[in-house]
Amino acid sequence: MTESDMADSLILNPVFNRDGEATELPRFEMPQEMMLPGTAYQLVHDQAMLDGNARLNLATFVSTYMDDEALKLYMQTVDKNMIDKDEYPATAAIEDRCWRILGNLWHNPDVDHAIGTSTIGSSEACMLGGLALKRRWQAARKAAGKSTENPNLVMSTAVQVCWEKFANYFEVEPRWVPVTEDHLFLDGHELEKYVDENTIGVVAIMGQTYTGAYEPVKEISAKLDRIQADTGLDVRIHVDGASGAMVAPFCQPDLEWDFRVDRVASVSTSGHKYGLVYPGVGWIVWRDADALPESMIFHASYLGGDMPTLSLNFSRPGAQVLLQYYQFLRLGRDGYRAVQQGSLDVAQYLAEAIEQMGPFELISRGDTIPVFAWRLKAGANPNWNLYDLQDRLRMKGWQVPAYPLADDLADLTVQRIVVRAGLSHDLASRLLMDLRAEVDFLERLDAPMPREGSESHFHH
Repeated sequence: MTESDMADSLILNPVFNRDGEATELPRFEMPQEMMLPGTAYQLVHDQAMLDGNARLNLATFVSTYMDDEALKLYMQTVDKNMIDKDEYPATAAIEDRCWRILGNLWHNPDVDHAIGTSTIGSSEACMLGGLALKRRWQAARKAAGKSTENPNLVMSTAVQVCWEKFANYFEVEPRWVPVTEDHLFLDGHELEKYVDENTIGVVAIMGQTYTGAYEPVKEISAKLDRIQADTGLDVRIHVDGASGAMVAPFCQPDLEWDFRVDRVASVSTSGHKYGLVYPGVGWIVWRDADALPESMIFHASYLGGDMPTLSLNFSRPGAQVLLQYYQFLRLGRDGYRAVQQGSLDVAQYLAEAIEQMGPFELISRGDTIPVFAWRLKAGANPNWNLYDLQDRLRMKGWQVPAYPLADDLADLTVQRIVVRAGLSHDLASRLLMDLRAEVDFLERLDAPMPREGSESHFHH
């Protein structure tokens, strides 16, 4: 076929009739021949469409909206590798600025002598925070001539699953403090039963995954003070601030949960949650060099000087770090306060409206991070449950997950909404219309909904 014939055939052969679109390609083998970029793009684009609309996903905490300038910056910097500090020194310098900005935001007493880093997300940041606690404990035990066997970490059963992974990967015994109707999160109650000489630290969550609740860091610290007075054990706290660490400083500024609490050794957060950046970027800041053992730091040559680095991941995008700095500059403290308060206002608007619907009882109200959950009232219509409502809403495009609470409350099913920047008041009103319509449909049932297979639960 001549070049002219090929050009004519492409004009006459629209994308959906070309090889690839008009035939079924092998799923698990690379095709033998090349295809036009437009055809390959359309194939990938169309399959990804089946994921649904990210903006209507009220299950995820991860940012699904950034403005046009951020998108342009993303496209221009997507080729930068964050791990190559020497090759991308300007990006490395911006990373350094970002964690110091966060250190100041979290009231670090001496940011010049603090240590921090970006990560691929808050899960990696939690791993590094936990590992620093373990190394610090090991060093103190060795110095005292004691065994470094059997370290343990104390945390609520309602922590995010990354903490289970930490305990597994780094061989630390998890000491689970159960959640109960009276203690829905870690609050220091009976903490003395879980802390001993092998405890490397306690994890406190600023924005529990299940309900959005803040664990009271100051109360947990006060209980650890009493434990130290009684036993001599000096146990530090890592604050898993995945979401709350980017909401509390702006919307609950008087709440003392960060480095203002002396026992807090480190704070982590998720830049791609309420840091308002596309995935994936996280951050961790340690109080000082004492909180981060030197054994975890690698030293790279940087512009003739020394650039300390620490990470579990290696090559990863630098673009998200630049996007985080863009948001810090673009929004400032006033802008972050406005955006987060806007999400809190929408969350509380939705929570109040859902509470007024007959069958529901709120577990949380969206007044910590913009997240709230509800349960069915006792005596509600037995012909349907929250999994049925989840399925009905998914038919309208909304993803509103239902799931059981943690271990000791596993028989209690809740439904949760995460409000992010991008869920406007107008869109929230549309959600309420659909929610009322589906509740009305389910309430009219005179027999149980047919159920295929088991109900889908997600873990932590």
